[in-house]
Amino acid sequence: MTYSSPAPPQKPSRRKVELVVLSDIHLGTYGCHAKELCQYLKSIEPEILVLNGDIIDIWQFSKRYWPKEHMKVVKHILNKAAHGTKVYYLTGNHDETLRKFEGLEMGNIQILNKLELELGGKKTLFFHGDVFDVTMQYSKWLAKLGAISYDALILLNVFVNKVSKMFGGKRFSLSKTIKDNVKSAVKFINDFEQSAIILAQEKGFDNVVCGHIHQPQNKLIENGTGNTVRYLNSGDWIENLTSLEFHEGEWNVCNFNTEQTPDTIGFELDENLVLAELDNKKVFEMMLAEFKN
Repeated sequence: MTYSSPAPPQKPSRRKVELVVLSDIHLGTYGCHAKELCQYLKSIEPEILVLNGDIIDIWQFSKRYWPKEHMKVVKHILNKAAHGTKVYYLTGNHDETLRKFEGLEMGNIQILNKLELELGGKKTLFFHGDVFDVTMQYSKWLAKLGAISYDALILLNVFVNKVSKMFGGKRFSLSKTIKDNVKSAVKFINDFEQSAIILAQEKGFDNVVCGHIHQPQNKLIENGTGNTVRYLNSGDWIENLTSLEFHEGEWNVCNFNTEQTPDTIGFELDENLVLAELDNKKVFEMMLAEFKN
C-alpha cells in the first residue's frame, strides 16, 4: 500500500494593491477597531503603505490598556515592511512626539511629516492635516481635552449600541451623527477640505491626501481655470473603518466589510524577519522610550 504525504497548506491569496493609505487608527484607545484592521491587513499586499498620522495615540497611551489586537496591528505592519512593502509613517497630532525623528529610516520604514509621490503621472501630496486645525495651533490643551471627550463618547456609543441590539435596533455612531448635524462641525470639515485643496493648487499638486478629520472622501474639484485637484481622505478606524487604495490609475475609498475580508484568512508573522529588518535597534528602543514618556 502506498502512502502519500498530505499536500502542504496553501498560502492565502492576498489582493495586490499598488498603494494603501491608513490614518487615524488610534492604537491604545478603546475606540480602535484593531481586530477588523488586522483582517483588512491580512487581505492585502500593497507595494506602498502610507500611515498618515494618529496611528498610535500617544496622547492617551496607557500601559493599562494595550490589547493584543493592537500589538498585532503593529506586527502586521512590520511584517509587511520585512517582506518588501515600503512603509511611510507620516506623523499626526496624536503621535507628534515622533516628529523629532523625521527622516529616520529603519529598513523599509521611514518616518516623515509629509510625503510627495508621483502616481499614475500625477503629483500627489500626503500629510495628516492637523496644520489646518486652529485649536491644535493655539490651544493644544483644549484639543487634548476634546480627544479625551471623544474617547468617552466612543465608550458611551458601545453601551448604547449594545442596548439597541438587545431590542433589535441598528448600530449607529453618536460622533458621526454630531458631525453630520452640528453646523459648526460641518463648517469645520468643509473649511478643512477647502484649505487642503487650495494648498494643493498653490503647490502644483494634482492630488492631496489627508486624514485628521475622520471623514473618508474622494472627490475631484475644479478651480475655475480648467485645472482640477482630487481631494482624498482615508477616514479612520474608530467610526468608519476605511482606507484609501490606489491601483491601476484609480483611487478608491475602501470600506471594511467582514464578508470580503473574513477572519478565516490565514497569515503567519515571520517575527525573526521582522526583527532582522529593524537593524537600527538602539534607535528603535530610543523611540519606544520616548513614546512611553
